Amino acid sequence: MKNLQSIKERTGLGTGKEWKKWLGISLLFVCSFFGGRLAAQLMDTGSLLPASTEATGSWGLSFQEEGKAPVGNASVSYLKDFDAYYVKETEEKVIYLTFDCGFENGNTPAILDALKKHQAPATFFIVGNFMETSPDLVKRMIEEGHTVGNHTYHHPNMSKMGSMEEFSKELKSLEELYEKTVGQPMSTYYRPPQGIYSESNLKMAKELGYQTIFWSLAYVDWNQDSQPTKEEAFDKLLGRIHPGAVVLLHNTSSTNGQILDELLSKWEEMGYKFRPLGDLTGGQ
Repeated sequence: MKNLQSIKERTGLGTGKEWKKWLGISLLFVCSFFGGRLAAQLMDTGSLLPASTEATGSWGLSFQEEGKAPVGNASVSYLKDFDAYYVKETEEKVIYLTFDCGFENGNTPAILDALKKHQAPATFFIVGNFMETSPDLVKRMIEEGHTVGNHTYHHPNMSKMGSMEEFSKELKSLEELYEKTVGQPMSTYYRPPQGIYSESNLKMAKELGYQTIFWSLAYVDWNQDSQPTKEEAFDKLLGRIHPGAVVLLHNTSSTNGQILDELLSKWEEMGYKFRPLGDLTGGQ
């Protein structure tokens, strides 16, 4: 009480409404400050929320020890019940490369060149726009031994789709265009747009025969107007690599196009090998 009285005396706010107003403004400032810091962390996919037992919301990670797999929103065992994955629990130095492809802006050929040079298999999660505008690149992915996964046709927030009819339409529309264009069925790997999902989505994807693929390593590479430097990219991608990593990169990133050859070399120097997703999921 003496401390409280001392504060009142120093501020000159007395004990009435002015004191309550000052206290309310102070609390609002504190909440805004820490809320802003949390929001900044949420924008960095390497510094996200701690794990929970039930999957919901936006996919997030918590890195707790360098060289070790991060903790995800949901555990490996929980996700496995829905044929969903984000990392392989192993001490073997293996990496699963994945790329999200929203559209083509000239960086994909360099990415494919680097993968071919290192004989590194990858999975490209494409949307309808990419399939429509870049069929030759999709065909090249297939010819060079990569897998093409389903990132939905329109890239919507899938967690808002409560019915199987809505949910399946987004996946099947892309399936049909893919098969019509390349002459073979699409793989049954699914990545939720923006990592937004719900338990209901996981159930529906499994019912449709899909395996949902999240990630255990990514960095802020999607903003074309603010691309990370080579040093910033290496800081995240080398410092946080771990055995069994599912790496998420974006094909639209000019930084990725420029550094991928060197990045793959550095990972190889660290003793890592590149494996297809089937090694993780036990499937294709």
